[in-house]
Amino acid sequence: METKPVVYMVGTRCRVELEQKFNRWYDDVHIPLLLKFPDMTGVKRWKKITSDERYPEYLVMYEFRDRDAWERYTTSPERRAAMEEMKETWKDEMFEIVWQVQYEVTKTWQK
Repeated sequence: METKPVVYMVGTRCRVELEQKFNRWYDDVHIPLLLKFPDMTGVKRWKKITSDERYPEYLVMYEFRDRDAWERYTTSPERRAAMEEMKETWKDEMFEIVWQVQYEVTKTWQK
């Protein structure tokens, strides 16, 4: 059976005055906590380069080995610990999670 990677994408925005704190926390605390999950194969963060307000300022893509890995992640102790830490850190000045979605690869091309 073919292994099909899964990507979990989260679009976020935060107030301008919190942006430095948000990025430092996301890069240095949040992602390292989530990467402790063994079947997360990588993470990529992106910042929007246009001023189109329809889209969130930041996009993060969490990559998983396959759908089973994604399913295990959703109830994993690593994810629970990261979510608890997030609530504690951002209890008074939360950033906005605009949307979340998961996709399974159908086909890939490499150049």
